[in-house]
Amino acid sequence: MSDYHDYVVSDVERIALSAWLEHGSIKKAAKALGKSKTAVQEAVKRVKDRASLQGYAPDKDMIHTAPDTHFVKGTSTLYKEGEAVLQWVKTSQKAEDQYKAMREAVESLADDLPRIKPIESNASPADDLLAVYPMGDPHLGLLCWGEETGDNHNLEIGVNDLCNAVHRLVNTAPSCKQALIINTGDYFHSDTMDNMTRRSGHHLDVDGRWMKIMRAGIKAMRQCIESALEKHDHVTVINVIGNHDDHSSMFLSVCLANVYENEPRVTINDAPTATHYYRFGNNLIGTHHGNNIKADKLPLVMATERAIDWGDTLYRVWYTGHVHHDSVKEYSGCTVETVRTLAGKDAYAVSHGYSAHRDMKCVVHHREHGEIERHTVGIPMLRGA
Repeated sequence: MSDYHDYVVSDVERIALSAWLEHGSIKKAAKALGKSKTAVQEAVKRVKDRASLQGYAPDKDMIHTAPDTHFVKGTSTLYKEGEAVLQWVKTSQKAEDQYKAMREAVESLADDLPRIKPIESNASPADDLLAVYPMGDPHLGLLCWGEETGDNHNLEIGVNDLCNAVHRLVNTAPSCKQALIINTGDYFHSDTMDNMTRRSGHHLDVDGRWMKIMRAGIKAMRQCIESALEKHDHVTVINVIGNHDDHSSMFLSVCLANVYENEPRVTINDAPTATHYYRFGNNLIGTHHGNNIKADKLPLVMATERAIDWGDTLYRVWYTGHVHHDSVKEYSGCTVETVRTLAGKDAYAVSHGYSAHRDMKCVVHHREHGEIERHTVGIPMLRGA
């Protein structure tokens, strides 16, 4: 027989739930724990919502639970003389319900994540410079067999290439006070254990289990952030939603936001939006994965979504990924740039003749004069070092 404890995913929820069950009310539980009523109520609600999605809500006579792979989308109960005698449970794997439950689970798990202590900087960076580090489609977890694709690639190689590229670019960049790390999407190669893209159902070559890739990816991004903190006073991170990691990209932001919540030198932009913006003086920077808004539409999107910033700036640029090759196109009032990836080419890419070079860049923006310099590091340079 299920009970609410079966749906707890963090110590915070376990303590709040136990106190609520013991004392019989949220108010009494909060008083006993010395916590706010809202904090206890939200923790208990997360557990109850998660349980109800599986069909467990005893106050509604729902006690027949669905398997972990399904969610309950409806029940029908037959009552006789006020007693429930029969119950029919309808289940589904609706994507929206799966996402809601998964996001709540990640947020609950993040309650128990350790919070890093603030990292001190000894640098004296320039206040009028911004270092932008666009990560083009890292595809962590991608598996390539060298005999088939010309170059071996796996999770370990991908993580090493990404962390080493950021480390080298930070060392060669000027001493800027502000840094902006842009993950342009498809940070993770796969979004679930099914190893398929959600929209097209395209089968993916993946190195290892999904949780293993998630764990490695979170650690890799933390390493990149800490490399940036060695030179820059403040680091802002944007994780764009890609077509390979619709959900995982948002989980990455949620986890990082919790880990760095006590670090005043780090800002994690965890808005669940397709487009993101960053204003630096006379510069307006937008970022989007590039998969479902055409490049020629992006200037109007920026002008619409950031009308005031558009009017107050002179240098406007989009950084996008998705296509894995370099391109820069200047439109009226705005430039759209796609950036290369460090990831290898899988069997699908090779069979379709994709052959762009692989590198990562640091682009330096001046507060008043826009882009003034850029630095590049490619795979041959990384592997040679």
